[in-house]
Amino acid sequence: MTKRLVVVLGGTRSGKSRFGRDRAIALAGDRLVTYVATAIAGDPELDARIQRHRLERPAGWETIEAGVDLAAAIRGIAAGATILLDGFTLWASLALADDPGRVDAVLDGSFADVLAAIADHEGPVVIVSDEIGLGLVPLDPVGRAFRDLLGMAHQRLVARSDEAWFMVAGRAIPLPSGTRS
Repeated sequence: MTKRLVVVLGGTRSGKSRFGRDRAIALAGDRLVTYVATAIAGDPELDARIQRHRLERPAGWETIEAGVDLAAAIRGIAAGATILLDGFTLWASLALADDPGRVDAVLDGSFADVLAAIADHEGPVVIVSDEIGLGLVPLDPVGRAFRDLLGMAHQRLVARSDEAWFMVAGRAIPLPSGTRS
């Protein structure tokens, strides 16, 4: 089984989840795809999104509810399975929720552990995440910390990726590879 990291970034409703799902299907072939969910149900609008995503996934896919310990969820997935993590953005909000001033602690702690778990997984990993750094600088410190965490985490993910894509209006734009770190 080929190890491959694919990162799909884009704005809200850009088509990134669909593209990520299709990439996972292509990489898996006839093997298992495990969907790693990071959303925590709780409000009607988010609950409706979760339900829509469930209906769009093939029925045979295993779903893992990651919670805050994303690295443990990844490590618990069978070797050879293709992982579709949708979405990284919600996990990042959970990781930062208790103390928005700890961006570096998350990057060097729980996020570094996620990167290690991805590197250790024997099989493809497709990560879908929101690109939120293209707009205005948030006025509040919590918003700025979240934007900073995602921007730095995305750089680290893409630097390690075999493929990176930016979604705009349903179109996938390949991000050229650079120096891997």
